Amino acid sequence: MQNKQSNVMNQPVELTFDETAARYKEELNRGVSLTGENPEFFAKSRLTWVAQRLAKWGSHPKKALDFGCGTGGGTPYFFQAFESIGECVGTDPSPKSLEVAREQATQLGLNASYFSTPQEAQEARGPVDMAFCNGVFHHIVPEERPAALRSVWEILKPGGWFVFSENNPWNPMMRYAMSRVSFDKDAILISPPEAKRLLATAGFEVRGLDFLFFFPRLLAFCRPVESLLTRLPVGAQYMVFAQRPQ
Repeated sequence: MQNKQSNVMNQPVELTFDETAARYKEELNRGVSLTGENPEFFAKSRLTWVAQRLAKWGSHPKKALDFGCGTGGGTPYFFQAFESIGECVGTDPSPKSLEVAREQATQLGLNASYFSTPQEAQEARGPVDMAFCNGVFHHIVPEERPAALRSVWEILKPGGWFVFSENNPWNPMMRYAMSRVSFDKDAILISPPEAKRLLATAGFEVRGLDFLFFFPRLLAFCRPVESLLTRLPVGAQYMVFAQRPQ
C-alpha cells in the first residue's frame, strides 16, 4: 500500500506517495539491496508461496485483490504464480501510483484494473476470491486499521482468503532496511501476534502464520530449506492466512 491513512497538520500523508510514485522502485531498491536481491524477487517469491499454501487448502482463486497495490509492481506475479487467476484488481489511494500501475498493466497486456478503494473495485468488478496485501498496514494508523480490514472483508466472497503479509519487526535487518526507505521511516510495524488479533477481531478465521525470507543472496544455497523454517519467527517477513467464514 502506498499511502498512510492519516493527516499531519491537515496535510494528507498520501501526497508523499504521490510524489514518490515515479521513483517508488528506486526507493524500494534502496531498502532491499542489502539482501542482494531486487523487489521483483520478493514480489514473485511471496505470491508463489501464497499459491502453494492455498493449493494445499484446496483453494484455487480466480479473481484476486491486491490491496494497497501501489504502482502495480506485484500485479504480474498474480498471473505467474496462480494458474487459476484470470483477473486481478488493485486498490490504492494514491492517484499517481495508480497511473503507473495502469500504464504497466496495459503494456504487459494484463487483465488488471485499478481503483482508489475496495468499494469502488467491488462496484465495478464484483467480489473476489482472494485478497492479498504486502507491507500495507504499517502505513495505516492503528485506529484506522479496523476500517481497512472491513473494506477487505466486504469485497471478499464468503469463504474467500485474505493473505496479510507484513515486515517482521522482530528481524533487526528488516528494521534497518526500512530505515533506508523514505516512505517507511515513520511506519508503525505490526507484530505477528498483533496481526492475528486484528484479523480475528475483524471476523476472519486465522488459518496459518508463516515466516519467510531467511537468507540473503549470498547464502542462496541455503534457501531450499526455507520451507522447513516457516515457523521460526526470524524471517524478514511473515504472512497470516485468514479466511472469511462461509
